[in-house]
Amino acid sequence: MPVLTRFVLPHAAPRVSTDQPTPDEDVDFGLLRARWTRGGLELTGFARPHDLDTGRPGSAWTWLTLRHPDGSRPPVHLRSKPRRLPEVTDDSAQPEFNHDWSGFTALIEPGRLRHGTDWQLGDWQLETTLFTRPRPTRLRRRYGTLAPHWCGSGEYPPARWVDHDVRLQPHFADGRLRLLLERPGIRLTHATPAADGLDLRGAADSCPAGTVLRLRHRQSDAVIERPVARTGNTFAVHLPYRPFTADGRGGGELEHWDAELLRPDGSAEQLCPDERGGPVAGQHPLPDTPDRTLYLKHLADGRLQLCVQPAAGLVERIAVRADGFELTGHCPDRSADRLELVLRHTDTASEVRTPVEAGPDGRFRARLPATRTGSDGVALPLRKGIWEAVLAPAGRPGPRRPLLAASAALPALPAATSVGGKRILLQRRWHDTLLVDSTPVLTPTERSAWTQSRQRSVHYPAARREPLREAVLYDVFGGRGYADSPRAVHTELARRGAPLEHLWVVDDAQAELPPGVRAVRIWSPEWYRALATCRYLVGNTHFPDFLERRPGQVVLQTWHGSLLKRIAHDVDNPWLADHGYLEALARETPQWSLLLSPSPFATPILRRAFRYDGEILEAGYPRNDVLARPDADTAAAVRRRLGVPDGKRIVLYAPTWREDQQRGDGGGFRLDLRLDLDHARRLLGEDHVLLVRPHAHVREPLPGAGDGFLYDCGDYPDPQELLLVADVLVTDYSSIMFDFAITGRPVLFFTYDLEHYRDTLRGFYFDFEPQAPGPLVPTSAELLGALRELADTGADLPPGYAERHRRFRAEHCVLDDGGAARRVVDRMLELGRPVR
Repeated sequence: MPVLTRFVLPHAAPRVSTDQPTPDEDVDFGLLRARWTRGGLELTGFARPHDLDTGRPGSAWTWLTLRHPDGSRPPVHLRSKPRRLPEVTDDSAQPEFNHDWSGFTALIEPGRLRHGTDWQLGDWQLETTLFTRPRPTRLRRRYGTLAPHWCGSGEYPPARWVDHDVRLQPHFADGRLRLLLERPGIRLTHATPAADGLDLRGAADSCPAGTVLRLRHRQSDAVIERPVARTGNTFAVHLPYRPFTADGRGGGELEHWDAELLRPDGSAEQLCPDERGGPVAGQHPLPDTPDRTLYLKHLADGRLQLCVQPAAGLVERIAVRADGFELTGHCPDRSADRLELVLRHTDTASEVRTPVEAGPDGRFRARLPATRTGSDGVALPLRKGIWEAVLAPAGRPGPRRPLLAASAALPALPAATSVGGKRILLQRRWHDTLLVDSTPVLTPTERSAWTQSRQRSVHYPAARREPLREAVLYDVFGGRGYADSPRAVHTELARRGAPLEHLWVVDDAQAELPPGVRAVRIWSPEWYRALATCRYLVGNTHFPDFLERRPGQVVLQTWHGSLLKRIAHDVDNPWLADHGYLEALARETPQWSLLLSPSPFATPILRRAFRYDGEILEAGYPRNDVLARPDADTAAAVRRRLGVPDGKRIVLYAPTWREDQQRGDGGGFRLDLRLDLDHARRLLGEDHVLLVRPHAHVREPLPGAGDGFLYDCGDYPDPQELLLVADVLVTDYSSIMFDFAITGRPVLFFTYDLEHYRDTLRGFYFDFEPQAPGPLVPTSAELLGALRELADTGADLPPGYAERHRRFRAEHCVLDDGGAARRVVDRMLELGRPVR
């Protein structure tokens, strides 16, 4: 049972200074979400101290205080309920303290803002008091205000009419939550399209004769005034479209107009949309102005703004489906016959496209998917991170329209669905802009820095004391999928029927595994335990820096490429040293039991570059068995998964990455595509397809992919299958050249930056230019001409390269006979047998 820390607190308000207390900079106060319930406005937030653990029930308690701006009225105190919120610990990104019980929920009952029957109108300030007990005899108070969350209702809390003419509007001013209790004097209730404009109607507390609707242009000093007709406390005004069109005063890319009623005495009051009786906000196409709309926008602060802007997708209804979300709305886009919904990952820039069902008068219905279908045809959950959602013309370039949530749709957010063990959220930012948040597969408790620190320092060492289990843990590039040499090792073990449990490291549910293989989420508790207890660890890249090989445990490092470019300690490159790579490598290599070498040429290089003193097995790479002994049925299945038509010649372009091409946002590296794709389509498109496989470090979309000629294969799980079906390989300095040489098919080298890469970035292990098994071409035009010539002549290899190709294979592919996996598994199992 957890130990409870009990506070002895009064049932009434605690002693709080009547003056505004000084905020404590050692505590983070924040609002995570806000929603209206039958009882009032429910706030969920946190008060997280920097110097104290709040991971136990009762270790922190929060009190909210509302203060009226005039200072003469008594404050309103709100007692909160503690909430366990592991995301508060996760968001802190520090390993020292657990803050799971820093959360709270508080209810603001609107009736408490009355004095008798009178509403206490004004902009109420909300203060937060955190109570903690750093020592049993001491109760500590710390003060602050709630800051906004990065998205959703924690960024823009929802308002509500708490009386027929009184509205409570939560908002942030200078990053601090406040509650504006107001009685708007001008309430717009209807906006009806007419032949030449909009008919606006509403209610006004004061609208004397001579009142006009005045629109002020934010980008200039322009003013539009329209007469107002009044009947009792209602008003009506006709707003023509003409001033907003190109032949009127309009025509800017984005224009903002603030709306107010101006009375004869010079007083003015802004319009406030009142949508209790139906929608007021909406888009209205402007006549004779293609692709422009007049958008009546309900701002987050409750005011009305008129925007002249390109058409957007205004979503009015959101329905949750098992595979995503169904959106219904309006987009008066007259520039495209067909639209599609595009999700774009803000980090990797990858895109997911789905068709949009168009209806009359700009109505649309669209499925926003929670999955993506990779180039191998397999549907997987959306990758973790934020996905922007837009509407775009289908099948051609054109303007992208943001998806905005109408007022009626805001209460449905966030909407959530689950796919493949992941929670996918439809969320909003900047009040009404829709986005998709694909949350990590690990829970906040599992992924927090606090938990991860304890997994390494406590749970992993404890699991190392458990008996070893007869199991294999496979890892390909930190959980990327079922591929490479670990795949071939598993295939060989399964063929033998070895009595072993097979566990595969998977990151973010982004892999499809064969029957008999169980997924293990990287960084999860079961992953730490598997590292500690599996007899065999098989990986093709670096193992975790805390790994400590146990007696009887076998750590097989297959590595992932033969050697042209220098690696590890052989690289005179500050990029590796600056990132702490070499120090981590020095800690890791003593944990390896066995390092694979693909050839006698590579063995001394691997030993020197890794500064590795253990056993090296010259066996060839198991991943290349599929190329040494190709299977026609497998090749046909790969072509079907890719969707390549029969009879088309396949060119695979697989360049490496460049350390000096890092994206400005730090999210991976640029593609820096120097291939002229338009020229390629003209020259090769009739009888070829072009598959592009960027390096895994590259995070940029491939422009124009999906047109039947160009295929983006960056997410294809196993590149060996692409090599199996490729008729020609185009690369630069990638180790993929060694694998493809096994096939005997032609390889061309697109070396537009040869001197820079060789002399500045990496350096080579052999004289590449005279020994390359194919021609080095420096320009796109020469490369495409060579590909056309190869197809027209039907030559097996480029002219003059047969002998070079033979010598290259003899030196670098001598062990690639289709039996590498068998040799590796023999030695691995031998090392794993108990010594008698």
